[in-house]
Amino acid sequence: MARKPKTKCIGILTSGGDCPGLNAAIRGVAKAAIHHGIKVLGVMDGFRGLVENRFTPLDDAQVSGILTLGGTLLGTSRDKPHKMPMGDQVLDMTEVAVANAKAQQIDCLVCLGGNGTQKNALRIQKAGLNVLTLPKTIDNDVAVTDVSFGFDTAMNIATDAIDRLHTTATSHHRVIVCELMGHKAGWLALGAGIAGGADVVLIPEIPYDLNVVAEHLIERRKHNKRFSIIAVAEGAISKAEASQTDEEKEKKKKAKKKTAARKHKPGEPHLVQESLDSRIARELQQMTGLEARTTSLGHVQRGGSPSARDRLLCTLLGTMAGRLLAEGHYNHMIAVKGTQAVPVPLEKVAGIIKTVPHDHDWLKSAMLVETCLGDHR
Repeated sequence: MARKPKTKCIGILTSGGDCPGLNAAIRGVAKAAIHHGIKVLGVMDGFRGLVENRFTPLDDAQVSGILTLGGTLLGTSRDKPHKMPMGDQVLDMTEVAVANAKAQQIDCLVCLGGNGTQKNALRIQKAGLNVLTLPKTIDNDVAVTDVSFGFDTAMNIATDAIDRLHTTATSHHRVIVCELMGHKAGWLALGAGIAGGADVVLIPEIPYDLNVVAEHLIERRKHNKRFSIIAVAEGAISKAEASQTDEEKEKKKKAKKKTAARKHKPGEPHLVQESLDSRIARELQQMTGLEARTTSLGHVQRGGSPSARDRLLCTLLGTMAGRLLAEGHYNHMIAVKGTQAVPVPLEKVAGIIKTVPHDHDWLKSAMLVETCLGDHR
């Protein structure tokens, strides 16, 4: 006779930015939970749906055939339960969210998301609702886990784009600056940059000096290498920016907000803030005399079908979630350690960003194949 599960009903939500693998993870959690005799409810549009009491039953039929699909069938949002826009106000709706879950007799809320989701799940836990989380982000910056689902697919997409840029850069003898996502961590740009053979990789963890980059580009041209690809993470900063005081950073931030808020007057030229890739391309062209162009991959990195590795990872994490739920094991994130999925206390994850260590093997490999990292190393 099968043992009765300690969890009778769960809710599943996806929160934050979308990424390939969310549907695969929903499927993994739901199928494993149903296998153990647990009722499954989907929460629509992240924590927003929890606050607005929008639930949908998930059975085996509804989660079948979604393994290969990108996006999330539940929808997602970046709304936070403790800072929820409600009409013209921003309110703390944490207690409402917990009350709505308990009214549905949900024993545990399973949250699929990145750093923001881990923090919001911890707040929900402290407000009195059991939670279980899975690490999702193309940035790969969730702490404690070796990898987050969505990262492998995004890195494949970015690598493919860099591969394609090689042909046009070669044809026109150009420098092409490709901006990639990654928030404040350089995992995506570094991984795709190495895999795609980028000549320069700029990441947030290593403040760059454009003089060093310019020297590298000129040296390549001297050796008859008539094109260069630069992969730059969206959070990359120069050495000058890194040395700014907190007061200077705050002053600059306020100036940007003031410019963005200023009303445009008729006949006045529109002020458009220059993007990171455009600024780097413009300055390098002036410094080297080499023709430079830009490409920003943007949300292309978030889209499409998950890779085989991400599908496997989502199934591994999801089914482990089902096992833990059946055992009544809550308030943990399921992390990846080697080839295993292991639970770690949510307090050890929430609020911590995993960045690229300066002694990481990827950086060592990049230097040995003569990839410029924007500094003298």
